[in-house]
Amino acid sequence: MNRMKPPRPAARMNKWRGGTVAENGIKTNGNSLEIVREYLSYLDSVRGCSARTVEAYRNDLLRYVNYCANHGIETSLAKPYEVQSFIADLSAERMAATSVNRCLSSIRGFYRWMARFGKRDDNPCTSLRNVKTPVTLPSVLWENEMADFAALPETAGILWPVRDKALILTMYSAGLRISEAASLSMKSISPSFDEARITGKGGKMRYVFFSEEAKAAITEYLPQRSARLKMAGVDGQNGALFINRKGQPISIPGVRWIISRYARHSGLGKNIHPHSLRHSFATHLVNSGCDVRVVQEMLGHSSLSTTQRYTHVNIENLKKVYAASHPHGGSANKNKKRGRADG
Repeated sequence: MNRMKPPRPAARMNKWRGGTVAENGIKTNGNSLEIVREYLSYLDSVRGCSARTVEAYRNDLLRYVNYCANHGIETSLAKPYEVQSFIADLSAERMAATSVNRCLSSIRGFYRWMARFGKRDDNPCTSLRNVKTPVTLPSVLWENEMADFAALPETAGILWPVRDKALILTMYSAGLRISEAASLSMKSISPSFDEARITGKGGKMRYVFFSEEAKAAITEYLPQRSARLKMAGVDGQNGALFINRKGQPISIPGVRWIISRYARHSGLGKNIHPHSLRHSFATHLVNSGCDVRVVQEMLGHSSLSTTQRYTHVNIENLKKVYAASHPHGGSANKNKKRGRADG
Protein backbone atom coordinates (compact mmCIF):
# COMPACT_ATOMS: atom_id res chain seq x y z
CA MET A 1 0.00 0.00 0.00
CA ASN A 2 1.46 3.31 -1.07
CA ARG A 3 1.64 6.00 1.54
CA MET A 4 0.79 9.51 0.52
CA LYS A 5 3.58 12.00 1.09
CA PRO A 6 2.60 14.95 3.30
CA PRO A 7 2.36 18.24 1.42
CA ARG A 8 5.41 20.46 1.61
CA PRO A 9 4.96 23.52 3.80
CA ALA A 10 4.61 26.80 1.97
CA ALA A 11 7.70 28.98 1.83
CA ARG A 12 7.80 31.61 4.55
CA MET A 13 9.87 34.76 5.00
CA ASN A 14 10.41 35.61 8.67
CA LYS A 15 13.26 37.21 10.59
CA TRP A 16 15.75 34.84 12.20
CA ARG A 17 19.18 35.74 13.55
CA GLY A 18 19.54 38.54 11.06
CA GLY A 19 18.50 36.27 8.16
CA THR A 20 15.28 34.73 6.90
CA VAL A 21 13.21 31.60 6.97
CA ALA A 22 12.67 30.44 3.41
CA GLU A 23 12.69 27.50 0.98
CA ASN A 24 10.13 25.23 2.67
CA GLY A 25 10.75 26.60 6.13
CA ILE A 26 14.54 26.23 6.10
CA LYS A 27 16.28 28.71 8.37
CA THR A 28 19.37 30.36 6.95
CA ASN A 29 21.47 33.44 7.47
CA GLY A 30 23.20 35.36 4.71
CA ASN A 31 22.85 34.31 1.08
CA SER A 32 23.25 30.53 1.48
CA LEU A 33 20.04 29.65 -0.32
CA GLU A 34 20.84 31.97 -3.20
CA ILE A 35 24.24 30.33 -3.66
CA VAL A 36 22.64 26.87 -3.56
CA ARG A 37 20.11 27.92 -6.20
CA GLU A 38 22.95 29.23 -8.36
CA TYR A 39 24.79 25.92 -8.04
CA LEU A 40 21.68 23.91 -8.92
CA SER A 41 21.19 26.12 -11.98
CA TYR A 42 24.81 25.37 -12.95
CA LEU A 43 24.18 21.62 -12.65
CA ASP A 44 21.11 21.92 -14.83
CA SER A 45 22.26 24.31 -17.55
CA VAL A 46 26.03 23.77 -17.70
CA ARG A 47 26.60 20.22 -16.49
CA GLY A 48 23.42 18.96 -18.14
CA CYS A 49 22.37 16.86 -15.13
CA SER A 50 18.96 15.21 -15.27
CA ALA A 51 16.02 16.65 -13.34
CA ARG A 52 16.18 13.70 -10.91
CA THR A 53 19.87 14.32 -10.24
CA VAL A 54 19.35 18.04 -9.65
CA GLU A 55 16.46 17.28 -7.29
CA ALA A 56 18.65 14.85 -5.33
CA TYR A 57 21.38 17.53 -4.98
CA ARG A 58 18.74 20.06 -3.96
CA ASN A 59 17.35 17.84 -1.19
CA ASP A 60 20.82 17.04 0.18
CA LEU A 61 22.01 20.65 0.13
CA LEU A 62 18.85 22.06 1.68
CA ARG A 63 19.19 19.57 4.50
CA TYR A 64 22.77 20.71 4.99
CA VAL A 65 21.82 24.41 4.84
CA ASN A 66 19.14 23.78 7.45
CA TYR A 67 21.69 22.11 9.72
CA CYS A 68 24.11 25.01 9.32
CA ALA A 69 21.39 27.55 10.11
CA ASN A 70 20.31 25.68 13.23
CA HIS A 71 23.91 25.62 14.45
CA GLY A 72 24.75 29.23 13.63
CA ILE A 73 27.03 28.31 10.73
CA GLU A 74 27.23 30.34 7.52
CA THR A 75 27.11 27.64 4.86
CA SER A 76 29.50 29.33 2.45
CA LEU A 77 32.12 29.71 5.23
CA ALA A 78 31.82 26.27 6.88
CA LYS A 79 34.96 24.59 8.22
CA PRO A 80 35.89 20.94 7.67
CA TYR A 81 35.00 19.96 11.25
CA GLU A 82 31.55 21.54 10.79
CA VAL A 83 30.85 19.50 7.66
CA GLN A 84 32.15 16.44 9.50
CA SER A 85 29.77 17.19 12.37
CA PHE A 86 26.84 17.25 9.95
CA ILE A 87 27.88 13.88 8.49
CA ALA A 88 28.19 12.47 12.02
CA ASP A 89 24.66 13.66 12.78
CA LEU A 90 23.31 11.85 9.73
CA SER A 91 24.99 8.64 10.87
CA ALA A 92 23.62 9.12 14.38
CA GLU A 93 20.13 9.33 12.85
CA ARG A 94 20.78 5.83 11.45
CA MET A 95 20.71 7.04 7.87
CA ALA A 96 22.00 4.37 5.49
CA ALA A 97 25.73 4.69 4.80
CA THR A 98 25.09 5.00 1.06
CA SER A 99 22.70 7.92 1.69
CA VAL A 100 25.22 9.59 4.01
CA ASN A 101 27.90 9.31 1.33
CA ARG A 102 25.52 10.71 -1.27
CA CYS A 103 24.95 13.77 0.96
CA LEU A 104 28.68 14.19 1.42
CA SER A 105 29.18 13.91 -2.34
CA SER A 106 26.58 16.64 -2.90
CA ILE A 107 28.27 18.93 -0.39
CA ARG A 108 31.72 18.15 -1.78
CA GLY A 109 30.56 19.05 -5.28
CA PHE A 110 28.95 22.25 -4.02
CA TYR A 111 32.16 23.48 -2.37
CA ARG A 112 34.27 22.36 -5.34
CA TRP A 113 32.09 24.59 -7.53
CA MET A 114 32.45 27.49 -5.06
CA ALA A 115 36.24 27.17 -5.05
CA ARG A 116 36.44 26.86 -8.83
CA PHE A 117 34.45 30.04 -9.41
CA GLY A 118 36.13 32.10 -6.69
CA LYS A 119 33.29 32.06 -4.17
CA ARG A 120 35.62 30.70 -1.50
CA ASP A 121 39.32 29.83 -1.34
CA ASP A 122 39.15 26.15 -0.46
CA ASN A 123 37.00 23.04 -0.36
CA PRO A 124 36.38 22.02 3.28
CA CYS A 125 35.52 18.49 2.15
CA THR A 126 38.92 17.71 0.62
CA SER A 127 40.15 15.82 3.68
CA LEU A 128 36.82 14.16 4.51
CA ARG A 129 36.38 10.49 3.67
CA ASN A 130 33.22 8.58 2.92
CA VAL A 131 31.77 6.45 5.69
CA LYS A 132 32.27 2.72 5.35
CA THR A 133 29.49 0.89 3.57
CA PRO A 134 28.69 -2.81 3.88
CA VAL A 135 29.59 -4.84 0.81
CA THR A 136 26.32 -6.00 -0.73
CA LEU A 137 26.13 -8.12 -3.84
CA PRO A 138 23.51 -7.23 -6.46
CA SER A 139 20.26 -9.16 -6.73
CA VAL A 140 20.80 -11.56 -9.62
CA LEU A 141 18.75 -14.15 -11.47
CA TRP A 142 20.81 -17.05 -12.79
CA GLU A 143 20.41 -18.10 -16.42
CA ASN A 144 17.66 -20.66 -15.83
CA GLU A 145 15.83 -18.32 -13.45
CA MET A 146 16.02 -15.50 -15.98
CA ALA A 147 14.58 -17.74 -18.69
CA ASP A 148 11.68 -18.68 -16.41
CA PHE A 149 11.06 -15.06 -15.43
CA ALA A 150 11.04 -13.88 -19.06
CA ALA A 151 8.47 -16.57 -19.91
CA LEU A 152 6.13 -15.57 -17.06
CA PRO A 153 3.99 -13.12 -19.09
CA GLU A 154 2.91 -16.02 -21.31
CA THR A 155 1.41 -17.96 -18.37
CA ALA A 156 0.67 -15.47 -15.58
CA GLY A 157 -2.42 -14.10 -17.29
CA ILE A 158 -1.96 -10.55 -15.99
CA LEU A 159 -1.37 -7.06 -17.39
CA TRP A 160 -0.32 -6.91 -21.08
CA PRO A 161 1.59 -10.17 -21.72
CA VAL A 162 3.05 -9.41 -25.17
CA ARG A 163 4.33 -5.98 -24.11
CA ASP A 164 5.61 -7.25 -20.79
CA LYS A 165 7.63 -10.08 -22.33
CA ALA A 166 9.18 -7.62 -24.78
CA LEU A 167 9.95 -5.21 -21.92
CA ILE A 168 11.61 -7.86 -19.74
CA LEU A 169 13.70 -9.30 -22.57
CA THR A 170 14.71 -5.85 -23.84
CA MET A 171 15.87 -4.71 -20.39
CA TYR A 172 17.75 -7.96 -19.79
CA SER A 173 19.37 -8.42 -23.21
CA ALA A 174 20.56 -4.79 -23.36
CA GLY A 175 21.30 -4.25 -19.65
CA LEU A 176 19.07 -1.18 -19.49
CA ARG A 177 18.43 1.03 -16.49
CA ILE A 178 14.76 1.53 -15.69
CA SER A 179 14.89 5.14 -16.93
CA GLU A 180 16.53 4.00 -20.18
CA ALA A 181 13.82 1.41 -20.80
CA ALA A 182 11.04 3.94 -20.14
CA SER A 183 12.60 6.51 -22.49
CA LEU A 184 13.51 4.05 -25.27
CA SER A 185 11.99 5.46 -28.48
CA MET A 186 11.23 3.96 -31.88
CA LYS A 187 13.58 6.38 -33.61
CA SER A 188 16.51 5.27 -31.44
CA ILE A 189 16.15 1.62 -32.54
CA SER A 190 17.72 0.30 -35.74
CA PRO A 191 15.35 -0.86 -38.53
CA SER A 192 16.40 -4.47 -37.90
CA PHE A 193 15.66 -4.16 -34.15
CA ASP A 194 19.06 -5.54 -33.20
CA GLU A 195 20.51 -2.40 -31.60
CA ALA A 196 19.56 0.98 -30.17
CA ARG A 197 21.21 4.26 -29.23
CA ILE A 198 20.76 5.04 -25.53
CA THR A 199 21.37 8.24 -23.59
CA GLY A 200 22.27 7.20 -20.04
CA LYS A 201 23.42 8.91 -16.88
CA GLY A 202 25.12 12.25 -17.32
CA GLY A 203 23.94 12.44 -20.93
CA LYS A 204 26.40 9.69 -21.98
CA MET A 205 25.44 8.05 -25.26
CA ARG A 206 26.08 4.37 -25.93
CA TYR A 207 24.84 1.60 -28.21
CA VAL A 208 23.10 -1.47 -26.81
CA PHE A 209 22.22 -4.72 -28.52
CA PHE A 210 19.13 -6.95 -28.45
CA SER A 211 19.15 -10.74 -28.41
CA GLU A 212 17.20 -12.80 -30.94
CA GLU A 213 14.61 -13.51 -28.26
CA ALA A 214 14.21 -9.79 -27.53
CA LYS A 215 13.92 -8.96 -31.26
CA ALA A 216 11.22 -11.63 -31.69
CA ALA A 217 9.32 -10.34 -28.66
CA ILE A 218 9.46 -6.72 -29.89
CA THR A 219 8.30 -7.77 -33.36
CA GLU A 220 5.34 -9.62 -31.84
CA TYR A 221 4.47 -6.63 -29.62
CA LEU A 222 4.60 -3.87 -32.27
CA PRO A 223 1.25 -4.68 -34.01
CA GLN A 224 -0.54 -4.51 -30.65
CA ARG A 225 1.27 -1.26 -29.87
CA SER A 226 0.11 0.23 -33.18
CA ALA A 227 -3.48 -0.86 -32.57
CA ARG A 228 -3.43 0.68 -29.10
CA LEU A 229 -2.04 3.97 -30.41
CA LYS A 230 -4.67 4.06 -33.15
CA MET A 231 -7.43 3.57 -30.59
CA ALA A 232 -5.96 6.41 -28.52
CA GLY A 233 -5.62 8.65 -31.58
CA VAL A 234 -1.89 9.02 -31.02
CA ASP A 235 0.83 9.10 -33.68
CA GLY A 236 3.56 6.98 -32.14
CA GLN A 237 5.75 6.37 -35.16
CA ASN A 238 8.76 7.90 -33.44
CA GLY A 239 7.41 7.82 -29.90
CA ALA A 240 8.14 5.59 -26.94
CA LEU A 241 8.58 1.89 -27.69
CA PHE A 242 6.80 0.83 -24.53
CA ILE A 243 3.39 2.35 -23.85
CA ASN A 244 0.56 1.84 -21.37
CA ARG A 245 -3.01 0.84 -22.21
CA LYS A 246 -3.93 4.48 -22.81
CA GLY A 247 -1.31 4.80 -25.51
CA GLN A 248 0.93 7.01 -23.37
CA PRO A 249 4.67 6.38 -22.86
CA ILE A 250 5.22 4.01 -19.98
CA SER A 251 6.52 5.72 -16.84
CA ILE A 252 9.36 4.71 -14.54
CA PRO A 253 6.89 3.82 -11.73
CA GLY A 254 4.94 1.88 -14.36
CA VAL A 255 7.96 -0.26 -15.28
CA ARG A 256 8.69 -0.83 -11.60
CA TRP A 257 5.10 -1.92 -10.97
CA ILE A 258 5.08 -4.34 -13.93
CA ILE A 259 8.27 -6.06 -12.78
CA SER A 260 7.00 -6.25 -9.19
CA ARG A 261 3.78 -7.95 -10.32
CA TYR A 262 5.68 -10.66 -12.16
CA ALA A 263 8.16 -10.97 -9.29
CA ARG A 264 5.26 -11.92 -7.01
CA HIS A 265 4.12 -14.53 -9.52
CA SER A 266 7.58 -15.98 -10.06
CA GLY A 267 7.88 -17.98 -6.84
CA LEU A 268 11.66 -17.60 -7.03
CA GLY A 269 11.92 -16.22 -3.51
CA LYS A 270 14.25 -13.44 -4.58
CA ASN A 271 14.04 -9.66 -4.31
CA ILE A 272 13.44 -9.04 -8.01
CA HIS A 273 13.28 -5.45 -9.19
CA PRO A 274 13.96 -3.72 -12.55
CA HIS A 275 17.67 -3.32 -11.79
CA SER A 276 17.88 -7.08 -11.18
CA LEU A 277 17.58 -7.55 -14.94
CA ARG A 278 20.56 -5.23 -15.50
CA HIS A 279 22.52 -7.00 -12.74
CA SER A 280 21.72 -10.36 -14.32
CA PHE A 281 22.82 -9.14 -17.76
CA ALA A 282 26.22 -8.07 -16.43
CA THR A 283 26.73 -11.13 -14.25
CA HIS A 284 25.94 -13.54 -17.09
CA LEU A 285 28.41 -11.77 -19.38
CA VAL A 286 31.18 -11.93 -16.76
CA ASN A 287 30.39 -15.59 -16.03
CA SER A 288 30.73 -16.34 -19.74
CA GLY A 289 34.23 -14.87 -19.79
CA CYS A 290 33.46 -11.42 -21.20
CA ASP A 291 36.14 -8.84 -20.37
CA VAL A 292 35.07 -6.55 -17.52
CA ARG A 293 36.01 -3.45 -19.51
CA VAL A 294 33.70 -4.53 -22.32
CA VAL A 295 30.91 -5.02 -19.79
CA GLN A 296 31.70 -1.56 -18.45
CA GLU A 297 31.13 -0.07 -21.90
CA MET A 298 27.89 -2.00 -22.38
CA LEU A 299 26.54 -0.81 -19.02
CA GLY A 300 27.67 2.77 -19.53
CA HIS A 301 29.61 2.85 -16.25
CA SER A 302 32.05 5.71 -15.78
CA SER A 303 34.11 3.79 -13.23
CA LEU A 304 35.52 0.30 -13.70
CA SER A 305 35.18 -0.36 -9.95
CA THR A 306 31.38 -0.16 -10.33
CA THR A 307 31.49 -2.93 -12.91
CA GLN A 308 33.97 -5.08 -11.00
CA ARG A 309 31.39 -5.98 -8.35
CA TYR A 310 29.93 -8.41 -10.88
CA THR A 311 33.16 -10.40 -10.70
CA HIS A 312 32.44 -10.79 -6.98
CA VAL A 313 29.04 -12.28 -7.81
CA ASN A 314 30.84 -14.85 -9.96
CA ILE A 315 33.32 -15.55 -7.15
CA GLU A 316 30.46 -16.13 -4.68
CA ASN A 317 28.88 -18.58 -7.08
CA LEU A 318 32.20 -20.39 -7.51
CA LYS A 319 32.52 -20.65 -3.72
CA LYS A 320 29.13 -22.36 -3.53
CA VAL A 321 30.11 -24.82 -6.26
CA TYR A 322 33.39 -25.50 -4.45
CA ALA A 323 31.65 -26.03 -1.11
CA ALA A 324 29.18 -28.44 -2.69
CA SER A 325 31.61 -30.39 -4.87
CA HIS A 326 35.18 -30.36 -3.57
CA PRO A 327 36.22 -33.15 -1.15
CA HIS A 328 37.46 -30.52 1.32
CA GLY A 329 34.51 -28.19 0.69
CA GLY A 330 32.06 -27.65 3.52
CA SER A 331 28.97 -29.39 2.10
CA ALA A 332 30.87 -32.20 0.42
CA ASN A 333 32.91 -32.87 3.56
CA LYS A 334 29.80 -33.01 5.75
CA ASN A 335 28.10 -35.43 3.36
CA LYS A 336 31.19 -37.62 3.34
CA LYS A 337 31.30 -37.76 7.14
CA ARG A 338 27.56 -38.45 7.28
CA GLY A 339 28.09 -41.36 4.88
CA ARG A 340 30.79 -42.82 7.17
CA ALA A 341 28.52 -42.47 10.18
CA ASP A 342 25.69 -44.17 8.36
CA GLY A 343 28.04 -46.99 7.36
